[in-house]
Amino acid sequence: MARAARRARRQGKDRGKVPQLPWTRVDNPYPPLEPLSSDQVEAIHLASLDILENLGIEVMGEDVQALFLAAGAEVDSTTGIVRLDRGLVDRALSTAPSSFTLTPRNPARAITVGGNRINFGFVSGAPNVHDRIKGRRAGNMRDFKTLMKFAQSFDCVHFMGNQVAPPIELPPNNRHLDTYRAALTLTDKIVSGVPIGGGRIRDLIEMTAIVRGLSVDALAGDPTVLGNININSPRKLDQEMAHGAMMLARHNQATIVTPFTLMGAMTPVTMAAALAQQNAEALLGITLTQLVRPGAPVVYGAFTSNVDMRSGAPTFGTPENAKANLAGAQLARRYGLPHRTSACNASNTVDAQAAYETEMALTGAVFGHGNLIYHAVGWLEGGLVASFEKIILDVELVQHMMGLLSPIDTSREALALDAIAETPPGGHFFGSPHTMARYETAFYQPLLSDWRNSQAWEEAGGENATERATALWQQVLADYSEPAMEPDRLEALDAFIRTRRQEIGDGDP
Repeated sequence: MARAARRARRQGKDRGKVPQLPWTRVDNPYPPLEPLSSDQVEAIHLASLDILENLGIEVMGEDVQALFLAAGAEVDSTTGIVRLDRGLVDRALSTAPSSFTLTPRNPARAITVGGNRINFGFVSGAPNVHDRIKGRRAGNMRDFKTLMKFAQSFDCVHFMGNQVAPPIELPPNNRHLDTYRAALTLTDKIVSGVPIGGGRIRDLIEMTAIVRGLSVDALAGDPTVLGNININSPRKLDQEMAHGAMMLARHNQATIVTPFTLMGAMTPVTMAAALAQQNAEALLGITLTQLVRPGAPVVYGAFTSNVDMRSGAPTFGTPENAKANLAGAQLARRYGLPHRTSACNASNTVDAQAAYETEMALTGAVFGHGNLIYHAVGWLEGGLVASFEKIILDVELVQHMMGLLSPIDTSREALALDAIAETPPGGHFFGSPHTMARYETAFYQPLLSDWRNSQAWEEAGGENATERATALWQQVLADYSEPAMEPDRLEALDAFIRTRRQEIGDGDP
């Protein structure tokens, strides 16, 4: 490991920073891949309405139930079951925007959510961290900050999800203040909130307003904050998630409503049933946001995969997971909503399984026209680990996908008829002026792949991709520089945190 670190430092001196694609807005130029016919989409839609109208979904929290009741829903106060008629759902969908923009403290890092725009997200919610030097350990504040540095350093990462690896050594009722501060100061990209109750979301809204130099009211007109709530499948919305969504909507910040549905465990085993249940659960959460504030930005989230029927363990990056990514996007388009999906894997280490499962899920996410692709960088072990080496591997995968999505130039210069005419039959183009003018930028240049022949590779140490990734992430950290923030805003941010920590004390935020 020490040898890898020394080599990383030498490479940094010799070559400069790790090569990567520049920050860019990624648009999908291809038509979406659609596994469902229009009739099948409609059949799933109607089945989900049947679930909402006749079976209902349990909604916890008397205030949440009262909001649905006032809008005309049927609410059973004994069981908490809420039933929505299709008219109520249609009215909510009519006010939800088809796209919106989120602007972080660096306006150049703003993202558009909707249409053909693709935004790749960082791993989030992993309770553990791993790298080949220190091994596997529980989430902690030092590693959280390191992960934020990675998220900032790679330009293909457009946004951060929920706490990437919660620091368990800090009090759970106020550690969100520490993780928010780290994310807001170590990065200048979109930061996601922790929507466990309204308090944690309100804190991020106020902290974000401070670092942007805006009032909370002004932030409502130029939103920044993103929050992902999960429906507790099957058919249950807990009070904390509901309050998180309500706080986001109240302040015109973006809510992602994502049922977490695993076929064979949280839904029936068939894809059609899973999609119908996912759809019903998503529509209920989306409706909630629009009851709080019509027009509030909201995203149709989907996280459907299957389980290993031999062990019950969740699986990701399967053919079923990829098809669910594609089909979920079709349903989102059916309602004119942006779509959140994921690029996950179930491998326990950074190996071929981690690569091919991630690639399978990523393909379904991209070619389904997902707008927010969660966990695109760094997810390992079925979401239990944020992996340093996997971050490097995934950046390579994402950048390959970005290269695939880039348009083909058919200009006169690109057609190169003069170069073809100047080169005789049986010749070559290595030294032609056309090649020499473009050789440095003609093709995608990988950061991780090793294209040397076998003999040269062995003479250089014969490292595999995972071993090379260890040296690369060390170089990335050595190259990191913290994005500047106005001193008065940083002082105001720290003052807010001190006040809130005293207010929270040992209680609930």
